[in-house]
Amino acid sequence: MDESVSKKLLDINDKFYQSFGVAFAETRHRIQPGVQRIMDEWIKPGNWLDVGCGSGVLGQRLAQSGFQGSYLGLDFSEPLLSEARQGATGLAAHDGFELTYLHANLMLPNWCDGLKVCSYDGILSFAVFHHLPGAAKRRQIIEQIRSLLKPGGVFIHSEWQFDRNPKLAARVQPWSAAGLTTEKVEPGDCLLDWRHYTAGQTDVPGLRYVHLFTESELIELAASTDFQIIEQFDSDGKTGNLGLYQVWKKSD
Repeated sequence: MDESVSKKLLDINDKFYQSFGVAFAETRHRIQPGVQRIMDEWIKPGNWLDVGCGSGVLGQRLAQSGFQGSYLGLDFSEPLLSEARQGATGLAAHDGFELTYLHANLMLPNWCDGLKVCSYDGILSFAVFHHLPGAAKRRQIIEQIRSLLKPGGVFIHSEWQFDRNPKLAARVQPWSAAGLTTEKVEPGDCLLDWRHYTAGQTDVPGLRYVHLFTESELIELAASTDFQIIEQFDSDGKTGNLGLYQVWKKSD
């Protein structure tokens, strides 16, 4: 993908999250069923990194559950991080658990500077990678994620399958709305509108860049970054299939 196109897509999402971050957080005040399943089955005591932690709901839930270990949440949206930190201040502290939130932009090559390699038992990334433009860039980020995992560690992520819902699929907008053409973007790239507003906010629709992953695409991506897919399931939404969840294991 041309760098100028990638930047334009990032600008679309950056503008969205800065303008609609609070409204977006209002739709994410509960744990998604798929994330709850991951918590129940995969998140065990140890060191965990959440890449794209949003408003901090998962970190708060771990703290409330008496989780033993550490949870570091990263996000590039200051409004969402502000809400995450505010939520953490009201949590009762317990021995053996460390909760931290930091600002990081995955699209910058140095986003993981300061994080120790081979130090995490698991890395989480729910509903994040479909907002990152460029197949080559996504592969590079996953390679960085792999370097942070301990041998045998897991990378657990979910990807939005909005095309499974006719109402969501109908929100796809022409690329001309963003000053782009289909030829400039990559297969699977889409532009969707946003129509949830918070009190006092203008009701002008927002726009978001989304990449619609296919299962075959994810299989190739896992193989090319030396991961093994060890679990996959659908969850979330009224139909229970709007999120595609996968667990990737780093080779020992």
